[in-house]
Amino acid sequence: MYDGKARNGCGVIINDIVDGVARTIEEASSTVTGVFEPTIRLGVTGLSRAGKTVFITSLIANLMDRGRMPQLQGAAHGNIKTAYLRPQPDDTIARFEFERHLDAMTGPDPHWPESTRTISELRLSLKVQPGGLIGTFSGPRTVHLDIVDYPGEWLLDLGLLDQSYAEWSQESLRRAETREASAAYRALLEKTDPAAKLAEPEAQALAAAYTDYLHVIREAGFSDATPGRFLLPGDLEGSPVLTFAPLPAPDTRPRGSLHREFERRFEAYKSKVIKPFFRDHFSRIDRQVVLIDALGAIHAGPQALDALRQSMADILGAFRPGQSSWLGSILFGKKVGKILFAATKADHLHHRQHAKLTAIMEALLREAKDRADFAGAKTSAMAIASLRATVELDMPHEGEKLGVVRGRLLETGKEAAFYPGELPGDPGKLISPARDGDIKWLDADYAVMSFAPAEIELRPGEGPPHIRLDKAAEFLIGDRLV
Repeated sequence: MYDGKARNGCGVIINDIVDGVARTIEEASSTVTGVFEPTIRLGVTGLSRAGKTVFITSLIANLMDRGRMPQLQGAAHGNIKTAYLRPQPDDTIARFEFERHLDAMTGPDPHWPESTRTISELRLSLKVQPGGLIGTFSGPRTVHLDIVDYPGEWLLDLGLLDQSYAEWSQESLRRAETREASAAYRALLEKTDPAAKLAEPEAQALAAAYTDYLHVIREAGFSDATPGRFLLPGDLEGSPVLTFAPLPAPDTRPRGSLHREFERRFEAYKSKVIKPFFRDHFSRIDRQVVLIDALGAIHAGPQALDALRQSMADILGAFRPGQSSWLGSILFGKKVGKILFAATKADHLHHRQHAKLTAIMEALLREAKDRADFAGAKTSAMAIASLRATVELDMPHEGEKLGVVRGRLLETGKEAAFYPGELPGDPGKLISPARDGDIKWLDADYAVMSFAPAEIELRPGEGPPHIRLDKAAEFLIGDRLV
């Protein structure tokens, strides 16, 4: 005889199987169309104000007008004949507002576009003339690029799927111990008995204090602010599924206790918030770019850089094929082919420092691959600027030339020259103190500055100015455009 729990478990398994069969049939039905008009589904997300909206807008504009894309082979060799926007295939997802964002970036009063706070999508169709022997006997074919934009906080939630509430609480509280931003939450926790009977006002106060802490660390440049929906709640705001927080494990956990209820809500968050999103959207991604404000993390200090290091490992762990997790089961053999980790805002550095920023990103990626035991999609790391907002200058300093950048300050609108500090040639000089949990850099200080978009005049056939956006596009989709 089966009890209710067992029957419920069987129901969940049956539902998962039915969902999987339905997805398999849907994918099979689109295969015939895909042979003649192949589709690349590119996932774009960003960690901690990395410029996701700007990246997507500039990428689309530069694929439509390819004069600034020499490192994209399909553009350089003339394989891409034209590119144009088409209605997206997913009618239930908001359309990415490309035109409005491009006007903001390149109009008479240039400013950064508003960040997107939920999932959106846009389809760009490209007429491509195949090269080689095939191209000799065939005309152009249509390749659809479906760009799916979603918050980086949602991607980081993937790491929660393989964690228990106790494990998540222990790790979250360990990180909070050394961060001043958590002082208010830790003070509230001191007055809390996790084994006491649940009182909803107390639960709400704990969740609110923990959410405030997550907002502060994200603004400070930390990339490990989970659960992500606490930061972008949408219509879930105030619901029990977002009313929990990490607690230390008590000696006893009686039924109806605060700890038991928070554990239940944590599991509900995984099953009712995280899983549906990744089942419906993430499992269909072919290529993925993760945008990172690495300079912001370096400026914030070793702990922020270590949080970034761990976040990259968590992301790669989610993409690891063959894992026996729930996520692995929904992919049904499908895997993301390429993943790019791109450090944005390279225009905040003189080009002589770009190689150092790229080396830091490559070292972080190597560490992440080792920590995640990753062997799967092809990965790469590079430094880019989706929209170049500065120009470079060499200024005399102590008998030498100092490489600086000049741009229009976001706060005042005035032109200013800026030198952020010299990045080390050896990435280990940053990663080692980050790994060791140091509070601050011992022998260096790294500054950041916020620049507004520069006034630009686009010539016919040219998209917005950038740094290595063409190289990023070549890695992500170049193989499908020749």
